[in-house]
Amino acid sequence: MAKKNETPNPNERLKVEAAMELGLFEKAQLLGWDKLTAQETGKIGALVKKMLKRNINQTTD
Repeated sequence: MAKKNETPNPNERLKVEAAMELGLFEKAQLLGWDKLTAQETGKIGALVKKMLKRNINQTTD
């Protein structure tokens, strides 16, 4: 995650938002993103993909 004075990139924000929605953000904060299981990171990735698709559809409507 970005340092205090840095603006996180959009993909990082989506990852954090997805992890929060799935209830995995606290675990990632406590243990580190690399300690999440493959299943957990897959769920985050799938949700990020869905969020990106939703954002693209909203901007083209």
